[in-house]
Amino acid sequence: MEYVTTAKYIRMSPRKVRLLADSIRGRESNTVLSQLESIHQPVAKLFITTLTSAVANAKLKNADIQSLWVKSIDVMEGPVFKRWHAVSRGMAHSYKKRMAHIRLILSDEKKGEKK
Repeated sequence: MEYVTTAKYIRMSPRKVRLLADSIRGRESNTVLSQLESIHQPVAKLFITTLTSAVANAKLKNADIQSLWVKSIDVMEGPVFKRWHAVSRGMAHSYKKRMAHIRLILSDEKKGEKK
């Protein structure tokens, strides 16, 4: 069975979030949690909260927590804040403050097994 968790409107660019998401995909949830606790990046804290939320969802449905693994992580772009920065000669340069959405799917089925 699959257990889904989403984290929306994260104030970090999706590119930075995807770098860590690629290293987590396809691993067991227990090893991922221990790996994330040793990483000193702000995005690691976001993944810890979303992963613990997905494990809590699995506990509610009486799943075996030891057999959970990360089936997929989707990092999507959220809305963008458009801002302006004043520069010389009365002009302005634009920049974007990006947001991300994370969708994490845990599974208790063995890899490659279909029901």
